Amino acid sequence: MAVTRKVRRFSGGVYDLGLHVVWCPKYRRPVLEGRVAARLEELIRAKADERGWRIVALEVMPDHVHLFVQHDPKSSASYVANQFKGFTSRVLREEFPHLRSRMPTLWSSSYFAASAGAVSADTVEKYIDTQWERPRKKGDGS
Repeated sequence: MAVTRKVRRFSGGVYDLGLHVVWCPKYRRPVLEGRVAARLEELIRAKADERGWRIVALEVMPDHVHLFVQHDPKSSASYVANQFKGFTSRVLREEFPHLRSRMPTLWSSSYFAASAGAVSADTVEKYIDTQWERPRKKGDGS
């Protein structure tokens, strides 16, 4: 799937940050099905909208969630993951009592997060390594 590059601006700069986050229910129980899965997707989208983040891809599997989200530069990977996990856990456990009775918490305490952007690490490394080889224009800060 091709991701359209859309940079965003804030007072201190320009950014294009993407994060791939994966998290699982406690004990990796397959409880994310049917109405629970549909409601989870709604809640994830609502939290992203609230924070001004853009969901690029979202897949709710019975025993884990895959999310690719573009976020602001002030939000760390742990903050992004925990915003989704905390909010969805609270609401889903209120709305679906069986999630409270079967598990002490909805989500395991761990998650996977990897930065994902429009360019590869190799491209960035090459760009940095060749800074002095490129012609510079007067007034060009790059």
